[in-house]
Amino acid sequence: MRITTGDGVGLAVEVAGEGPGLLLVHGLGGAKEDFTDHVPALARDYTVVIFDHRGHGASDKPTDRGAYSIDRLATDILEVADAVGLDRFRLLGHSMGGMVARQIPLRAPERVEALVMMDTSGGPIPGFDPTLMDAAAEVAFTRGKAALKELLDLAQVLETPAYKRELAERPGYRAFQERKWADISEIMWGAMAVALAYQPDDLAALAAAVNFPMLVLVGSQDTPFVAASREMTAAIDGAQLVIIPDAGHSPQFENPGVWIDALTRFLASVPAPAN
Repeated sequence: MRITTGDGVGLAVEVAGEGPGLLLVHGLGGAKEDFTDHVPALARDYTVVIFDHRGHGASDKPTDRGAYSIDRLATDILEVADAVGLDRFRLLGHSMGGMVARQIPLRAPERVEALVMMDTSGGPIPGFDPTLMDAAAEVAFTRGKAALKELLDLAQVLETPAYKRELAERPGYRAFQERKWADISEIMWGAMAVALAYQPDDLAALAAAVNFPMLVLVGSQDTPFVAASREMTAAIDGAQLVIIPDAGHSPQFENPGVWIDALTRFLASVPAPAN
């Protein structure tokens, strides 16, 4: 299905299954298909909702930098939930998707039944230099996506051994990554890179807002986010931490069996919504 947001942007949305709502929110440069492998299993027990962020995949790609911000993408999550009829839901955010998803309990905690923060942070990304993000964003804005790709290939920020293994051994995985890259907007990438570089530290506010079950998932090789995940878990009462072995920034691909087991065990422990 396709929904139109309050500011007129079309978002590509897929819904599967029945039961409590479960929104899976992808990261920067990702796509709803980042979760496709696991939707059939999850849809046996949940109404699973995946969608492409604006500027990604099959969703619209505004050319105005002002159309992209953490706050606007958080509003998109709520508008997607509204469009598919979910008043309350379990929410998983991956990487940038987690940085956006953490705004939901800050803005509308009554709508969240459980939160999963996956390879993400409660504030600025540990070890990431905002000035470098500024420089990369300027390349995106002024020189285009091809030049940006050359720069990112040199940086290899998230290219862990697990990611390189999947590229080499998983059939079609390299083409999948290339297709996702082809489907993103460089304007979006630049605007969101700056937004993420200078995002506020929400950890204390998030800790105060969380009154529901929370799981923190992270790949063992995803070094910056392992540190951030430990920090979140320590700060938030009751938060559970699962470190996925032999995985980097995308453990749903890199160690899928352990990842889906950790996720489904957690979701099954969440109290059923009241009628």
